Amino acid sequence: MTRAPETPFPATLAELGSVGDAGALAHYSDPAYYTRVYKSRRHDVEYYVELARATGGPVLEYGVGNGRVALAIARAGVEVHGVDLSRPMLDDLARRLEKEKPATRERVRFTHGDMRSARLEREFSLVIVPFNGLMHLYESTDVEAHFARVHEHLETNGVFVFDFSLPVPSDLARRPDRWYRAPDLRHPTTGEVVKYAERFEYDPIRQLLLIVMKFEPKKGKPWSIPLTHRQFFPREIEVELRHAGFSDIVFTADFSDHPADRSTDSVVASCRKP
Repeated sequence: MTRAPETPFPATLAELGSVGDAGALAHYSDPAYYTRVYKSRRHDVEYYVELARATGGPVLEYGVGNGRVALAIARAGVEVHGVDLSRPMLDDLARRLEKEKPATRERVRFTHGDMRSARLEREFSLVIVPFNGLMHLYESTDVEAHFARVHEHLETNGVFVFDFSLPVPSDLARRPDRWYRAPDLRHPTTGEVVKYAERFEYDPIRQLLLIVMKFEPKKGKPWSIPLTHRQFFPREIEVELRHAGFSDIVFTADFSDHPADRSTDSVVASCRKP
């Protein structure tokens, strides 16, 4: 296996926090690692597949990545068009599509583009943004631009659904000068067993949390990957959705029909284009 290079990415929030920068894209530059890490995450996939079946499609997925959700939707018989800013993930999606049945391949289309500006010149009955995709929109103007694109791509009475992790106070309060160790892992790209640790830095004004993931092989140089997430609170999301013209706004807990509460991990927001 080829050793992953030492990553020259910025390591502080002072240098990060823009759509398309290293904090938004670096985590998605290695599709093999991404697929391995989230292989067991299925509850959200099942939720979005059932939602797609219920609406009948077509579905527009922002942050389609390498098809973790989109391929499951297509296998269920529903047409899906994905948009993503990560070229490596879309290249991997293309490779994965080659292994699918012809009927599944025909149901999947994807576009390399920015969720704030990409226009597809068609409407959809369902628009989704799975797995914290919204949390890569760091400024209010980014959120407004994205919601405007969603609104114009939805059919009248179409459904918009996305999820985001509730802020975890203990993560936001962690010391930015400390590395927090986790169990060693075998990196799927390099094949090496590496030591793994994370560093957390939070900016309470911009509501940005930076997580720097550090990998240390037994031989060779360590490398790190930054991941920047905007921390959203449900009521500010509600205001943004109403401002964008959506109605029937509902928050549920962890891909269920239960109302979101203080024990919720992932908030699922759903609304309609009236």
